[in-house]
Amino acid sequence: MKITAIKAWQVDIPLKEGRYSWSNGNFVDVFDSTVVAVETDEGLTGYAECCPLGSAYLPSYARGVRAGLEELAPHLIGKNPLALNEINACMDAALRGHPYAKAPIDIACWDILGKATNQPIYMLLGGAMQEDVALYRAISQESPEKMAAKIAVYCKEGYTKFQLKVGGEANDDIDRIHATRAVLKKSDLLVADANTGWTRHEAARVVSAVANLDVYIEQPCLTYEESLSIRRRTALPFILDEVIDGAGTLVRGIAEDAMDCINLKISKVGGLTKARLMRDLCVASGIPMTIEDTWGGDITTAAIAHLARSTPEKFCFSATDFNSYGTVTIATGAPQRINGRMTAADRPGLGVTPDFNVLGEPVLVNT
Repeated sequence: MKITAIKAWQVDIPLKEGRYSWSNGNFVDVFDSTVVAVETDEGLTGYAECCPLGSAYLPSYARGVRAGLEELAPHLIGKNPLALNEINACMDAALRGHPYAKAPIDIACWDILGKATNQPIYMLLGGAMQEDVALYRAISQESPEKMAAKIAVYCKEGYTKFQLKVGGEANDDIDRIHATRAVLKKSDLLVADANTGWTRHEAARVVSAVANLDVYIEQPCLTYEESLSIRRRTALPFILDEVIDGAGTLVRGIAEDAMDCINLKISKVGGLTKARLMRDLCVASGIPMTIEDTWGGDITTAAIAHLARSTPEKFCFSATDFNSYGTVTIATGAPQRINGRMTAADRPGLGVTPDFNVLGEPVLVNT
């Protein structure tokens, strides 16, 4: 089997809530997502999606996905999409860095592998370790009162895990954490996610002020070293996200006891092949994961569901149903939230079909 064409579509995904806000005043109103197709000479086509969280979150941006694909595509035409290690080695040799641009190629090749073997991707990732996965809900940064009110609404939709967007002014964040914890049941989980937004002294103030609460602290500072400093000052459970960008930083974090959990974002690390490696390292080391991505729609949500479903439940801290945040459906067959949980389809590959009436004409065609 050989790759004969790589195509990409650009699609806007507005938010149901109108705006998503996180640390340092960053926000997005409409997400710019890229859908990718990898076509083969045997009539099988694999699909994937990549949607960075704006351009100020990680070293990634929406137009960079498409520019990276344009750079990578000529090197991949004629390659065997089932040879996943070779595909990844080829991409790494052709373009240094930019894992978010490589991720949709890798995921689309997994989709082809599933279709070629008539198996869902979760089976190829090791098999179903849970029937469905628990979801978390991200709570966009607003006033403490508004954030608490939103949590109350999402509790009714079955969510029991909440990721609170903090990383603003320290006094406000202390109030946000107290106000939201107060409306939750004892069994509900609350994560205060600063998205690198605090300086070290601000983070030290916040963790001290909420030390008596049942709350996780996530990615307080910009660097690994600063975050590790805060980890050593608090007894609260600790999550790292943005600084765990590959197997190397994960191994370092495990060795230095830098975290209790991580957020494993598929496109941040370059796709399912590398995410699987990191997942397995976490399981072997006893580190639970939130399995997710930077953002996306139906196709991204499907990829998350397959990786999460193939992960043992006790190591799957939560997952994300991004397609419930947006107003546009870009594919049929995607996972749907049911009482705060979702599952991956049993159909071959990702189990989704893009809606080309929504996607329109491709913005990139390389044959």
